[in-house]
Amino acid sequence: MVTTSAYASMTTEFRDGVLWATINNPPLNLVNEPFVRDLVALLDETDKDGTCRVIVFRSADPDFFIPHVDMTQIAAYTAAAASSGGPDDVSLGALYRRLSEARPVTIAMLEGRARGAGGEFLYACDMRFASLERGIIGQPEIGVGVYPGAGAVQHLVRLCGRGNAMEVLLGSDDWNAGDAERIGMVNRALPDSELLPFVTALAQRIARFPEAAVRLAKRRINAAGLAPKEDVQVDSGFFQILARDGSSTKRIAALMEQGFQTRSRAELELGTVIGEL
Repeated sequence: MVTTSAYASMTTEFRDGVLWATINNPPLNLVNEPFVRDLVALLDETDKDGTCRVIVFRSADPDFFIPHVDMTQIAAYTAAAASSGGPDDVSLGALYRRLSEARPVTIAMLEGRARGAGGEFLYACDMRFASLERGIIGQPEIGVGVYPGAGAVQHLVRLCGRGNAMEVLLGSDDWNAGDAERIGMVNRALPDSELLPFVTALAQRIARFPEAAVRLAKRRINAAGLAPKEDVQVDSGFFQILARDGSSTKRIAALMEQGFQTRSRAELELGTVIGEL
């Protein structure tokens, strides 16, 4: 039976077949080694336990869901992600693929900023619901000089279509929740007052349905809609290459000088700041 647990980077509460996982990884909820280790542990626990039917991910930080990876910990979080799979699954993208294929249904509730690997975490979940007032999604990698290596290319083409994926990825700008809903990045954008009640009702509804039917439907939807694992591995390799390229390291350094990875304009208005580099 799933227990209420406290991880280093998130807290969990289990009720009515739904595990509420609240990301709480100060100062900004960056993807780092503790977060990756906790996600692996959470997936291990829920994959073994059929009492957890749905996982809802949300954030304790009102400004940030997951802003992006910690650029100072790429090697550390990649090594932690490698502990989740086989010898070929040695990347954050492979871990997110495991999230897509997890036994429970996964729902992301976006009430702040999700960019880079944070956006890719959203797309890897089965469903995404965002706050109209506070939800922001962005894929800044191209503007920084790196590559979206944890699934954004594969997911966005399938969720939004080729042209919209080009605009999101090559434009490297922030998208508000309403526009994200319009092109398919999120299922729905709802007012703050309606978001939690809607997600709660949907999660509890799914948790009451026969597990075998839900799991089979999820498996077949994934078979029709997810990219081949080999494509995810290629994208992960491109990120690792460009993250070490001189053009990207210079742009990352320029962002760091403006407060990147701190609660500053460089994070709060990252899409605008990238356009000014």
